[in-house]
Amino acid sequence: MNVSIKLKLLIFFTSTLSLISCQNESKIEGQWVIKSVTVGNEKMTPDARWVRFHSDFTQESGNGWLQHSFGTYNFDKDTGSLTIINTNGIHDSNEPFKVEIDNKSMTWNRIQNGQMVEVILEQALKLPMTHGDELFGLWKLNEAIGSGPYFKDPDRIIDGDYIFFRWDKRFVISSGTVNINGVYNVHGHKPEVELIPYGAHLQRNFWNMKINKDTITLQLLNTDSTVTRTFKRIHEFPGS
Repeated sequence: MNVSIKLKLLIFFTSTLSLISCQNESKIEGQWVIKSVTVGNEKMTPDARWVRFHSDFTQESGNGWLQHSFGTYNFDKDTGSLTIINTNGIHDSNEPFKVEIDNKSMTWNRIQNGQMVEVILEQALKLPMTHGDELFGLWKLNEAIGSGPYFKDPDRIIDGDYIFFRWDKRFVISSGTVNINGVYNVHGHKPEVELIPYGAHLQRNFWNMKINKDTITLQLLNTDSTVTRTFKRIHEFPGS
């Protein structure tokens, strides 16, 4: 084999190995969803939290369909040290995270307020949905069990009773001739919604949510009796 052919083969194999190495290299760039957060011995995983790292060292993060933070980041590949700086956030005075990346999985670790913090992330192409994202829309009452603050008579469900969860965190309840308006808050770590109706005669209350495709069941919390309201998603207001 002459020198020219040997040189060409060497260049070919070197280029191929370099390409394979680049393809197998785990990178921080991309969109990551937080699968679990452990602080000390306690799980504190936020609902549908994500972060997106760009190659120009900018980043943004949010929960579900809501992006609420943006800024920059510093990542040292040699030491695995990660610092995130949010332009619109609070200064993070804790030590940088120590990062381990394994293909499409990533782990962050650091000591924070004297406790070990571990964050496990996975790469994702699509944004995850929060419980609040799943709650958006118009829901027709199908079943009412127990006496509660809304749709009070479980034995007399009026055809057309509904609850409407709007994108601006307001809700509308229609039950017969009664209309109730208010605002709602969805818990950031578990499937609970707080309904805060307008009017001094109505009190705020908390409900557990169980969502199964186009059906939602709300169960009243902080009560000794069972109070549930089951709804079916609809796409037109009843009677329209």
